Amino acid sequence: MPVRLPPLTERPSRILLEGIVDYAGLFPPAGLAMQKAVRNFAHYRASGAGWMLGRFVCPASRLPEFSAAADPLLPRDAGAIPWRLSVTGSGDVTADLEAIRAFNERHRVCFDECGATVDGYEVKAGSVQEIVTLHHQLPESLAVWFEVPLSEEVGHLVEAIARVGRRAKMRTGGIVPDAFPPATHIVTFLRALLTCGVLSKATAGLHHPLRGAYRLTYENDAATCRMFGFLNVLLAAAVMTNGGTDEQVRLLLEETDPTALVCNDTHITWQGGEHHVPMTRDVLQQVRERMIASIGSCSFTEPVDESRALGWI
Repeated sequence: MPVRLPPLTERPSRILLEGIVDYAGLFPPAGLAMQKAVRNFAHYRASGAGWMLGRFVCPASRLPEFSAAADPLLPRDAGAIPWRLSVTGSGDVTADLEAIRAFNERHRVCFDECGATVDGYEVKAGSVQEIVTLHHQLPESLAVWFEVPLSEEVGHLVEAIARVGRRAKMRTGGIVPDAFPPATHIVTFLRALLTCGVLSKATAGLHHPLRGAYRLTYENDAATCRMFGFLNVLLAAAVMTNGGTDEQVRLLLEETDPTALVCNDTHITWQGGEHHVPMTRDVLQQVRERMIASIGSCSFTEPVDESRALGWI
């Protein structure tokens, strides 16, 4: 299904969730084989919820493997919307850029058309110097997402990302309890995004809509851990955009009650405790365009099915 920006007459939940899920089925805890993940992506694109699907996330070193699996499934018709990929770095930027160049050249049908394209690159950076150095190595035409460690000091890294005109990425979980940051660190990251005007993506532990205790892996006997929900993160950014305080944002990140988040045809409202915060279509559009572009998830069916169960789609 073609990905488009929704008009402001759309239901607010559609604005919030359009193209939101970057599918990371190759990564834990799903850890699917390439052929399975690629076939899933093709199926999800063609499904009724395909409008929620963003990019396919693939390690740079596995791009040739992706090509072999995806070739029979890629769009070939004139004017078709290509599959879009975001590539995770291997640690060797030169090799990664060559893999991306070769991939894009292979999949270009003609000057204006292609079946698949890599237009995003995700790379870790733990210091201002790393951000500056990597920025100079990477072409301006590539959307670069610098994954920075969350802490109370993350603001200066986001400021550096703003100075070089790139994008940020935060990791909000993993497959072990220690991978999940405190809500205050996410608040600090979001505040820095808003202050510095930096777009971001979030990933890991975000395949459920709402905060709660979920299994860390798909094993039947897997331990559970309190995870953040993607609605919590998106709406926390909306509350902040709407002028909310850091404490309000933290409380919304911790919200577990689905009845506290009300979505109607004109706006979304957080009714948590003493708080009654409406978020208009315009605010939600600002969040998606200026703060959070996508959520990385190893599952697409869980975000879709659980959003549907909540009545959001």
